Parts: sequence; structure tokens; C-alpha cells
Amino acid sequence: MTERPEPAVLPSSVLPPSLRASLAALAALAALVVVVIGVLYAGHSEPGRVDRWFVDPTADSVRPPWRNVALAVDFWGEPAGAALLVVAAVAGCLLLRHRRGAVLVVAGAVLAVGATTLVKSLVGRTIHGPDNLSYPSGHTAFATALAVAVALLATGRLGLGTAAGTALVLAAALAAGAAMGWAQVSLSAHYPTDVLGGWCTALAVVPATAWLVDRVAGTGRRERP
Repeated sequence: MTERPEPAVLPSSVLPPSLRASLAALAALAALVVVVIGVLYAGHSEPGRVDRWFVDPTADSVRPPWRNVALAVDFWGEPAGAALLVVAAVAGCLLLRHRRGAVLVVAGAVLAVGATTLVKSLVGRTIHGPDNLSYPSGHTAFATALAVAVALLATGRLGLGTAAGTALVLAAALAAGAAMGWAQVSLSAHYPTDVLGGWCTALAVVPATAWLVDRVAGTGRRERP
């Protein structure tokens, strides 16, 4: 009797099987961080002790030419800039005939930003007045979500294993989150802990969104040899 070959996973899956366990643990930890910080700073309108370790967010902390760089980075988190990035990413997915990847890019970004909007209303932390809800940072969540989505698709396309794929996802998340987070704090739009909350929101939402896309599309099913 010969053993049946292991069934192959459909290549259109957006959550590589090699990353499911590691990203599930990462998403759970990220969600916990979002909740803990939210509870600690609920209803606050001043920077906390952790925020002051980095910078005093009550005044702009950079001047030209770095302020111009911060404004340029911030633009990509604004509606117009964010839309351009999403359109470019979706176009790339469609050129590669990865329609489910295009769905992940859009859904991941929308759900991450939507989650920050919901959490903001629940936490009620403000900056520069009672009308400016700050926790978590939606700009940081968007940039991180888009980077994580693209990294997931790259991991699947390159066939990376658990260690390499997880490293790629984390590197992309750190690069995008750090760049946008720096811009937000530098422009006094957010406290540093707001940035951390936005970063963790994306890390919690995007893997769950990828799993859901696969589930709905049926890519989690295995082909028969």
C-alpha cells in the first residue's frame, strides 16, 4: 500500500498555513495590548508617563526639514493618500491575478481603521481638546494594516516558511508603523501610546481578516490529489 500524497493548499489562500499559528498568537497578544492601554488611558486628555519617556506631545517636536517629511508621511494616512495606496495595492493584486489578495488589502485596511474608530469612541482619550479623540491612532493602524496585508501575500507567493514569513510580516509592520507613528507624534497628532495602540490594532485585525477571507472564499479547503 502506498501512502496518499499530502493534499495541496489552494495557491489563492491569503493566510499562509505556515503562519496561522504564529499570527493567531500575535493577534491575540496585540488585542490584549489594545485593551490594556485603552483601560489605562480611558477618558484621559494628557500624555501619560510612558508618553513622556519619548516626547512631550503637547507641542510639535520637529522643525523643517523633518517637519516636511512628517507631513509627507502623514499624507499617506489621510483619505486621499490612503486611497491612492489602496488602489495601487489592489491594482498590483489584480495584475498578479490574486483577486482574494485584493479583497484582503481593502478589507484589512477598512476593518483596521473601523476598529480604531470604534475603540476611540469607547476609550474617549483626547488630545488638543475634547473633540479630538486620539486612542488608538487610525493613521498608524492603516499604514500597518496595508503593510501586513502585502507581507502576507508576499509570504504566500514566495512560499516562505514559518520563521521567514513571520519575520517578513513583523518587519513590514514595524517599518510602516514606525514611519507613520513617528509622523503622528512629531506633528503632535497623537501620543506615543496611541501609536502603539494603532499598531497593535492592525496586528490583531489583519490576520483575522485574512482568515475570514479564506474561510468565506473556501480557500481553506484542500484539493484532492
